[in-house]
Amino acid sequence: MQSTSLPLLLSAMLVPMGLLLGLLAERHARERHWGWLAAAMGIWALRSFLGELPGLPQALLQPALLPWAAAAMIIYLQRSMGARQPWLYWALPLQALLLPASLLLLPELAPRLSQAWSALLALELLAAIAQRLRNPGLLLDDGPATPLLIAGGVALLAELGPWPVLAYALPPLWLVLGLQLVLGITRARDAAERRQLELEQHVQAKVADIERNYSEMAEQKLEQVTERERKRIAADLHDDLGAKLLTIVHTSESDRISTLAREALEEMRLSVRGLTGKPVQLLDALGDWRAEVVSRLGQANILAEWKAPAEDVVHTLPARAYVQTTRIFREAVSNIIKHSGATHCTVSCTVQEGDFLVVIQDNGQGISTELDGRLDKGHGMASMKSRAKQMHGQCLVESGPGWGTVIRLTIPL
Repeated sequence: MQSTSLPLLLSAMLVPMGLLLGLLAERHARERHWGWLAAAMGIWALRSFLGELPGLPQALLQPALLPWAAAAMIIYLQRSMGARQPWLYWALPLQALLLPASLLLLPELAPRLSQAWSALLALELLAAIAQRLRNPGLLLDDGPATPLLIAGGVALLAELGPWPVLAYALPPLWLVLGLQLVLGITRARDAAERRQLELEQHVQAKVADIERNYSEMAEQKLEQVTERERKRIAADLHDDLGAKLLTIVHTSESDRISTLAREALEEMRLSVRGLTGKPVQLLDALGDWRAEVVSRLGQANILAEWKAPAEDVVHTLPARAYVQTTRIFREAVSNIIKHSGATHCTVSCTVQEGDFLVVIQDNGQGISTELDGRLDKGHGMASMKSRAKQMHGQCLVESGPGWGTVIRLTIPL
């Protein structure tokens, strides 16, 4: 009883595996050949089940189903290697029909014919496996499947001996083979998902690069257009307004008008420099500011004391920063001359931690309390603070009646 039920149990385990492989073959085009392995498992399970039913011609039924299982297995093996031999699709079914026909026509030779057919089927399976071994480029679904197939062929050959092991050996071999195939497709799916994730990340990185490059190109284009427009405006100012102001300077009979025209011409030239000029060395800028500040204060009978950093300063100022700082200096000097009543003014320039610091201090009468403490309401203070803010810096004013005014300017370099 035990020897009979064990093969049946082993064969019954092939049914769910065959159904799983058949379902995978239906859903995945690349694994359609798994359907032949599922068919072989199903035929073998049917053969084992029918072998347990009483009243059936077992001597004919058992050998008759064996070639169909072998045929399905051989076709699976051929398809899994990528080989296609159309003649197998009619030769193997013909062979499966000839086997029971020979047993029916020659019943007295049935045992020997059955053994001969089993040997032939085993040799055919081994020949298919040998073909795979001769063609290493034709790969199976999974490398470890080859030893299992060889073991199946050996089991078929062992069936010819006095100890039939086919019923015990073949179902476990097929189960292991089916499990390997399922694990293989699982690993392939995981690998595909990893590749998909890597591809998505690569695409996202490329999209980010494209967006960044496009943004940089757009910024460069905007800068180019802005630069061209600045140069055009500067050229118009220089050629039109500059020429007219220069004419007024040299032809006006009024000293006041000539002076105003000269000042307007200087402001225009400064504006043009801010539009089109190159960065200025800080030492050169300090020289320009010192010359102008000391000259203007001296003309107003105000003693000017200028304190500058050492000559090893290597910083530069953008053209617009130079222009804005120049105008802050001019506004501060104008306030000192017009409103402070000072006799002495100290200008200290230093560079600290990447910032350019300017302190302008006079000994004048300070700013009147009539401004209600809002120092930026008069004397151009709002203009100076606005210019400093445009340079991402700050301009602070400290003043009070009777103790002068201190202007602290900070500009990042």
